[in-house]
Amino acid sequence: MERSQFTKARQPKIKFIDKSHSAFFSTVRERVDTYFKTRSLSSHANTAMWFKSIFFLLGYLLLYGLILSGQFNAWTMLAMAGGLGIFAATIGFNVSHDAVHGAFSGHKWVNDLLSKSFYLLGASPYIWNLTHNVVHHTYTNIIGHDEDIEIAPGLIRVDPQEKINRLQRFQHLYAFFLYSLTSLSWVLRKDYLKFFHHRIGAHSYTHPRKEYFNLFFYKALYYFFFIVLPLVLLDLSWWQVGLGFVIMHLIEGITLGLVFQLAHVVEGTNFPTPNAQGNMEDAWAVHQLRTTANFAPDSKLAAFLCGGLNRQIEHHLFPKICHVHYPALSVIVRHTAQEFGLPYLENKTFFIALQSHYRMLRKLGKDAFVPSTTVQPTVLPFPLIKLA
Repeated sequence: MERSQFTKARQPKIKFIDKSHSAFFSTVRERVDTYFKTRSLSSHANTAMWFKSIFFLLGYLLLYGLILSGQFNAWTMLAMAGGLGIFAATIGFNVSHDAVHGAFSGHKWVNDLLSKSFYLLGASPYIWNLTHNVVHHTYTNIIGHDEDIEIAPGLIRVDPQEKINRLQRFQHLYAFFLYSLTSLSWVLRKDYLKFFHHRIGAHSYTHPRKEYFNLFFYKALYYFFFIVLPLVLLDLSWWQVGLGFVIMHLIEGITLGLVFQLAHVVEGTNFPTPNAQGNMEDAWAVHQLRTTANFAPDSKLAAFLCGGLNRQIEHHLFPKICHVHYPALSVIVRHTAQEFGLPYLENKTFFIALQSHYRMLRKLGKDAFVPSTTVQPTVLPFPLIKLA
């Protein structure tokens, strides 16, 4: 993937100055390196990783082919469209995400090839790399820098320092619907907005010419395969095709949105702000522990479906290690964090994490809202004379 050039813009440059001089990261990194060396293991994909990647990719293509075959009634095709949304999300979690991080393989060309699976979601791997790898992983949960937590400015409030408005009182009720719009936003709006805004977080970008072509070419290809071709091949009206497209993306969007929010916007995670000099006083790795949480760490189903994103702590500390190794690494990271007196946040199940996220939305919305002071009657500087 061709790299963009960037410079700092608007936001002041942030540094992690490690005021406590923590040896946490050097210690845990050494222990993780030892784990792989003593077992003669690669930190990249193993057979199980390749198997599930092929499973999700083939499942996606099979469902798409069955829909276009036109051999099923409209309701069955609608259900298949929903299933296609789930497969698209799991490809994003398991294949695209690791590949863009360079974690899938030790060969760059393999990672570059598999990162193109993001196009199956209608999203740009180039924009994802900028917003997620560069910005989110560096400035996790820092308001004004981490755009991954700027879910819907003015509608969703996750920053305790942000002034609350009347609408945000109800965010715990409508937030989940907005999450379902995640992939529709990617396909129709967000990628274009980020690309032509030339600024993501505190970075101002100059994009390679190649990426202008990629953005429009692959978007057009996606629209052709998922809108034009169904309209031409299927005996369905335009609104039925449109409904299938929307349902596919709503299911894909809620799956993507929830998994990412449950890692950073739950009780216990911090939203730290820079000091007066614009610096973070924690080491970068300590900052990751304070702003990130795992969920369902013992669930094999969550590990299989979520591509290791249920173990976000390990992912944020070691993003270039394939997620199939996270269960083993979590033992090392948890033990080392406890040894250094640092937090290691996790919710035991997906639903416990979901409840925590809901409570946080409510706490930062309805529970934080203070109604305007009742207007007091004006006291006139002279007595009121009653007229007969």
